[in-house]
Amino acid sequence: MNYLPLDTRYDTMRYNRSGRSGLRLPAVSLGLWYNFGGVDPLENARAMLRRAFDLGVTHFDLANNYGPPPGSAEETLGLIMKQDLAPYRDELIISNKAGYFMWPGPYGEWGSRKYLIASCDQSLKRTGLDYFDIFYSHRPDPKTPLEETMSALDYIVRSGRALYVGISTYSPEQTRQASQILRDLGTPCLIHQPRYNMFDRWIEEGLLDVLDEEGIGCICFSPLAQGILTNKYLDRVPDESRAAKYEGQLHWGDKVNQERLAKVRELREIAQARGQTMAQLAIAWVLRHPGMTSALIGASRVSQIEDAVSALDNLSFSEEELSSIEAILN
Repeated sequence: MNYLPLDTRYDTMRYNRSGRSGLRLPAVSLGLWYNFGGVDPLENARAMLRRAFDLGVTHFDLANNYGPPPGSAEETLGLIMKQDLAPYRDELIISNKAGYFMWPGPYGEWGSRKYLIASCDQSLKRTGLDYFDIFYSHRPDPKTPLEETMSALDYIVRSGRALYVGISTYSPEQTRQASQILRDLGTPCLIHQPRYNMFDRWIEEGLLDVLDEEGIGCICFSPLAQGILTNKYLDRVPDESRAAKYEGQLHWGDKVNQERLAKVRELREIAQARGQTMAQLAIAWVLRHPGMTSALIGASRVSQIEDAVSALDNLSFSEEELSSIEAILN
């Protein structure tokens, strides 16, 4: 059955300008880090992408290593684009990243010109796309000159492989330097993708100020701390969850422990008083920053996307609410 998106898809979504650029992104974007790989049911991935687009989520975020196995999330998106979303390509922002390990040898990861351009070409083939809207340096490379990494991003734009470039997990000082190099090259840095949530607030210590000064947008990943800032773990650790598989240790060092869960239970009371789920509170909280362009969520089912987008119904916080949240977190 041919997919026809809802006519109402732009009626309620909020779109925020990325820094001082002309590009606006949905306040909630969908990442394909997990649950879109070759080991996952294709029809579930299709249902999530369709529903996200129906809700006005026009931004899908990839990286070359997403899966598992690595590269397979790109293939999944490419198939669904071809079968369902190709007529709407110009309504979509599709981003990709390179920086983590993809193939053996000295050119299979990090930030060299060789790796970034080769990786971009491979990713275009796997997705079947002509170009990416945004292409990121996924992480800083301590052994490659920043000028080389940024010149590779500039070339990726000038060669038509991408429209914009961004960086991810760069420190404030690295971000300022990268931005200045890209500006001199004539390809401004569009956006920074850092990790940010109630339990990981490092970007408040300088990065947000740099992004504001440089006119760079910000899209945070892991706004729900990989599910900790939801109701998922409050009663028990589900057998199928990553926390169960890895004995409470999640990818970015998050731990599902009783101290954190006690905080989440207190935060949930604030969420309930606001008429929100815990996840909606967490998403609204990261979007409270004027410079926060979008919250990048992951999902394993359609209902999680619907819940996340509904966070936009209440993004305002009173001073009392913010003070209560700070007291719980501290």
